[in-house]
Amino acid sequence: MTEDDARPDPERAIELLWGAPEPDRPGLSLGRIVAAAVEVADAEGLADLSMRKVAERFGTTTMSLYRYVPGKAELVELMRDAVYGEFPVEPADGLDWRAGLERWARQAWELHRRHPWLVHSAGTRRLPGPNIMSGYDHALDVASRSGLAPAQVIAVVNLVGGFVQSVARQAGETADLQRRTGVSHETWWSERESLFERFDAYPALGKLWESGGMDAPLDPFEFGLQRTLDGVQALVESQGSEVTRDEIGGGECVICGKPLDGGGRGRPRDYCSRACQQRAYRQRQATQS
Repeated sequence: MTEDDARPDPERAIELLWGAPEPDRPGLSLGRIVAAAVEVADAEGLADLSMRKVAERFGTTTMSLYRYVPGKAELVELMRDAVYGEFPVEPADGLDWRAGLERWARQAWELHRRHPWLVHSAGTRRLPGPNIMSGYDHALDVASRSGLAPAQVIAVVNLVGGFVQSVARQAGETADLQRRTGVSHETWWSERESLFERFDAYPALGKLWESGGMDAPLDPFEFGLQRTLDGVQALVESQGSEVTRDEIGGGECVICGKPLDGGGRGRPRDYCSRACQQRAYRQRQATQS
């Protein structure tokens, strides 16, 4: 197994991501190692990142890095969370669900443009750190203002986030090809006359081509983001009006009966604590089994 194929030790990665911050001392530190690794990945891509290249930035040996991080797999988890900290979560007071999700998506898009390697670090078993979770929780909060059911709120946030990743992946592949070949995307396609000559058999394509439909392509991020949000809005409107902040009140915890303060954010709360929420989840699972 190569360094690139390795998977992080999940418990060790969680400890590194969520452990107490290290004191700021001169010399080598976990924070400086992560920052150096981000610089290498920004310049050369994730595939070319190695512990050796990071160590070279400090004029030290690879072995000296292992005192701080077990290997590249865990380092990538730390890098992901570190760059997500570049966009501190801003208060969403006064924003409705659509404006809040649009702002969140634009920040995520800008983050992927700054760090194209991010899209190659994604996966269904990537471990979130505090910065990633803070942004995700914020997105859930603003999406909850739509009044959609809890499962739909989560699905909407995952839909918007997945759209950003998809566009980022396409843009990253195009930029990577241009960097490696020295030929721009536009130039490469403009030289494919032998292919275009074979398109006469496709009338719909030919008609759009001749009418100028391909002369000025729409921005894939701008067009796709608005159409994605339009789809969510259609869902919201089909199920009734949005939940406004003024409509969010208190009530009692459905598990223990403790009074709720309303929280002042997102959908009305049903539980007084994470513990009661987990108890409710376990009760639902027991009922379904």
